Amino acid sequence: MKKLFVLDTNILLNDPNSIFAFEDNDILIPIVCIEEIDKFKHDQNGRGRNAREFSRILDRLRNESGVSLSQGFALKSGGKLRVALGWEAEQRYPYRNGEMSDDERILAVALEAKKNPDNLPVVFLSRDTNLRIRADAIGIMAEDYISDHTDISKLYRGLSEYTVPGDSIEKLYKSGKIDSIEDGLFPNEYVLLRNENESSHTGLGRVTGDGKSISVCCRGNQTVWGITSRNLEQRIAFDLLMDDSISLVTLVGQAGTGKTLLALAAGLSKVAEETKFQRLLVSRPIFPMGRDIGFLPGEIKEKLRPWMQPIFDNLELLLGSSEKKKGGFHPSPDDFIEQGILVVEPLTYIRGRSIPNQFFIVDEGQNLTPHEIKTIVSRAGEGTKIVLTGDPYQIDHPYLDSQSTGLTRLVERFKKSPLAGHITLVKGERSRLAQAAIELL
Repeated sequence: MKKLFVLDTNILLNDPNSIFAFEDNDILIPIVCIEEIDKFKHDQNGRGRNAREFSRILDRLRNESGVSLSQGFALKSGGKLRVALGWEAEQRYPYRNGEMSDDERILAVALEAKKNPDNLPVVFLSRDTNLRIRADAIGIMAEDYISDHTDISKLYRGLSEYTVPGDSIEKLYKSGKIDSIEDGLFPNEYVLLRNENESSHTGLGRVTGDGKSISVCCRGNQTVWGITSRNLEQRIAFDLLMDDSISLVTLVGQAGTGKTLLALAAGLSKVAEETKFQRLLVSRPIFPMGRDIGFLPGEIKEKLRPWMQPIFDNLELLLGSSEKKKGGFHPSPDDFIEQGILVVEPLTYIRGRSIPNQFFIVDEGQNLTPHEIKTIVSRAGEGTKIVLTGDPYQIDHPYLDSQSTGLTRLVERFKKSPLAGHITLVKGERSRLAQAAIELL
């Protein structure tokens, strides 16, 4: 049934193209939303960028239609878009308490929209949980905007398990390849084959780029830059990270599963030992956990050090910078930086860059929006490998959750591409205490 969707401001700030996601349904935007968007247009962040983008889109549609926004015009999808001034709706709003807030002005428009001449069901869309509750309390159907959401419980894992006859496993290891065991397997998806008669007898393979066959891989634990894989998922992660034919790798998992450490070990090996890439570029978004401590003094390098310290912690472990090792003394991360082998920087200034022939690690990818993820991946030049790591359950970004983060969207959108590979790490290897915290808290 056709519906009339009333959009909250945060829908438009989250996704400026959301007005094209409603098929043949009608869309109503309260004028107060346009006023609120105008307040954000000068912000030098993703929200400000989206505010400016939506204004451009709406202005272009207005010019193309030649019709007043208050009258509304048809969209190519078959629906109709209209901006509601809402002044009369505000006067008739029965739940006002003194001077109306912007949220109340939006609810007034949504309530008035229920009297639409076509008698369409009205649905109020908002990312604001409390505003949806208030809308429901006064009789307006309210929902979250889920067009760009990924159900985290159904997120592609990168690994499937099948029970097969024992001779299929023998054939895999003898010939190195077998035909795909079923349709619908994704390129570079890992398949754990388990003997139907002896469950401990297993074989691990990876689906080829065309999806038609499975090739043997990951025979035993692998050691990269002194780090040895400790479980099946880590073996798979190293296989993806060390394969130069895979240009995009996503590693998802809870804290302590080894995502960042494995990525850095592979990056150092590929850059410093194999010289497959010119340099190792490591970056992460700048979002604090909890209350921000505010202004940091010093030069740019000193300001960034606290934000990048988790990266340096892992690098110091890998490089052994604080102790001598048999055969010589290991350099520090700063030594590698001075030699041009390693670059550690925030994502703030990545727009407009082209990054060729680099091993590019983006840590804490769960704090990136879909638009920011697109910006990062589209920076990749010829010969660059991008690795994104993150935990969708530990998000510090105020406008993202585990279902709307760009990292999960990237995993789902690229699972059909032979250029990409993904694995979800599930077993914590940091310490017994860290794993207990994950399980119990």
